[in-house]
Amino acid sequence: MQRPSLPWTWIVVAALLLVIPGPVRRLLLELAGGFTLLVVTLPLLAAGFGLLAWQFYRRRFHNCANCGMVSLGTSQCPSCGSDLDSSAVGAGFGSKGDELDASDVTINVSAVDVGSTPSSE
Repeated sequence: MQRPSLPWTWIVVAALLLVIPGPVRRLLLELAGGFTLLVVTLPLLAAGFGLLAWQFYRRRFHNCANCGMVSLGTSQCPSCGSDLDSSAVGAGFGSKGDELDASDVTINVSAVDVGSTPSSE
């Protein structure tokens, strides 16, 4: 089977159009610049829209307080069946759920010299 030869005639014509000044050269360069701009900006736009979509759906995710399963737009956990009410979702620091008592989370630390034994209180 014979390999097709390169279209040298078309390559020479395209090279002459790029070398000779005129409106055709300018048109070809504008098309090449527009195509390059399109190739560079499309992935950036797709990444931006993907980030916006992720942020949109992330607000609608619910974590189950019992089993930790993540579900989207349901009021009942599909895994364990517990209710996913808004007060139980995201309980902890800075949430609208149950507040923690500061005395339960404070750790008492006593300083001890390196060579001595700690005293029992």
